[in-house]
Amino acid sequence: MIDTIPQMFFNTVKTYPKETFMMFKRAGRYESISTEEFGNRVQSLSLGLKELGFQPGDKLIILSENRPEWVMTDLAVQCAEGVTVPIYTSLVPDQVAFIIEDCEAGFVVVSNAELWEKIKAVKPRLKKVRRYITFAAETPEDVYGFADVLHMGQERAGHNPLIFEKEAMAVQPGDVASIIYTSGTTGVPKGVILTHGNFLSNVKAASTILPFSEKDTALSFLPLSHILERMVMFTYIYKGCTIAFAESLETVADNLLEVQPMIMVSVPRVFEKIYSKVIDTVLAGSAVKRRIFFWALKVGREHGRRVLEGEMISRGLKFKRRLADKLVFQKIVAKTGGRIRFFVSGGAPLSKDIAEFFYAIGLYIMEGYGLTETSPALALNTFEALRFGTVGKPIPGVQIRIAPDGEILARGPNIMKGYYKKEAETREAFEGGWFHTGDIGHLDRDGFLVITDRKKDIIVTAGGKNIAPQPIENLLKTNVYVSNAIVVGDRRRFLSALIVPNFEKLEAYARTNGIAYQGVSDLVKNAKIISLLTAEVEKATPGLAPYEKIKKILILDRDFEIEKEEMTPTLKVKRNIVEAKYKDLIDGLYKEDREDKV
Repeated sequence: MIDTIPQMFFNTVKTYPKETFMMFKRAGRYESISTEEFGNRVQSLSLGLKELGFQPGDKLIILSENRPEWVMTDLAVQCAEGVTVPIYTSLVPDQVAFIIEDCEAGFVVVSNAELWEKIKAVKPRLKKVRRYITFAAETPEDVYGFADVLHMGQERAGHNPLIFEKEAMAVQPGDVASIIYTSGTTGVPKGVILTHGNFLSNVKAASTILPFSEKDTALSFLPLSHILERMVMFTYIYKGCTIAFAESLETVADNLLEVQPMIMVSVPRVFEKIYSKVIDTVLAGSAVKRRIFFWALKVGREHGRRVLEGEMISRGLKFKRRLADKLVFQKIVAKTGGRIRFFVSGGAPLSKDIAEFFYAIGLYIMEGYGLTETSPALALNTFEALRFGTVGKPIPGVQIRIAPDGEILARGPNIMKGYYKKEAETREAFEGGWFHTGDIGHLDRDGFLVITDRKKDIIVTAGGKNIAPQPIENLLKTNVYVSNAIVVGDRRRFLSALIVPNFEKLEAYARTNGIAYQGVSDLVKNAKIISLLTAEVEKATPGLAPYEKIKKILILDRDFEIEKEEMTPTLKVKRNIVEAKYKDLIDGLYKEDREDKV
């Protein structure tokens, strides 16, 4: 039985020996790390940490971009009976300090000089940190180099070759493996306590319903600080996949072509951008190319619908689908490297239209649902059970029920132990013996879970209508002129929307139509641009009920930013902060409404 992360590690090293277990970019080209080398480094690092005084139960911070050393450090900590606490690299020094102090970390690992500056800025406050380690070649004063710690571990192993496995195998499923701080979309981040058993239950469930294999190469680019990427990383290791690391979010498109992965996990924002780029390219092409594309897409959608509904596919439709693939789809698929077997999407709702689009062209997105508190997966679409507009059926071992107010409740071996040092919040989260997700949804007649929205995000209009903003926002983001959107209107007579336009598309429209402007800030205030986007918003939301319609829009001159605390590191908009920042402008949208009442 494999029930702990150390057990998983030892099984992989023994079962899946390969020359290319991990791939990373250095000096412009991808290099490989073998399974044997990976295993040796984890062992040396774990023993080296012990030489530095690391004790069972100690917390170690990882502040680093995705790279092999991130994973090695994580596994080394698990094998040393410790607790990994990841921190997003995008957080500001004060946020970094809060997590380090709150979890009472004794060790801090950073990847480079830039991130060390964040630690250095708050170092006087970090009274409980005993050791600092860096992956960088040059080490600041009182900071240990990664190579130094490896050397310490190698020397310890030389004195006692059996000690590493003996200590690592002492870890129990109920031991704490990690404390992961929530992104804080609705308040102060909370430390989620996850055990080895929590992680492994999710890893084993995911690997039984999705076809991960040692023959697969996966591209990792979501931050490993994100619970989804972290659990999937464990799944890759569990199944012996080859893991390639993207250089950054900006280079994913290039890295896809270089690595040619079979699997990639992403958040919806990435799929939205791919979709928008494809549509934008098509619309910029000739009339003939546009007709061919939309004909092919219609064929692909019909073919996909029949496959999913188990209907017979005529010879004629099969021929059209092959032709559509040759004329259109193969060119799009080639941009992903040409070998993708499936994507996994999580972290936020994926638009049904976008999921159907990818399926139609032959790229399969398995959308799932979960939270940091659930390790994370609760439900997942699979090849055998796939339904657009849902997040799939509950994964093996997980129970889901819907509370009278529509909140999704869950039970299972993947549910967290609790919130670190927050007993009241833990009791509240488990009221009635079920974990309260804070999300609203329902199970359809076939057991697929449909997410409506966050419970706290539901808009209640002045007329008493309850409206979920996320589905409307997802519709808006499928429009080529819209990059991002937030629907507002709580306690108001009607809904409005804050629109972040596709600035490249907007400026092209302005040039084509002779609209003069000094800059983006000037352009978004232009009456013709406002009229254009108002029409595009209406076009994107044709099937909404009258009370769900967007009556007014506010066009923003920039996108939301992580650095301004408007988005989480997982690219979810912090609705309350954005609404507070733009309060005066939002109020302006309802000025006439207030005057009418007077």
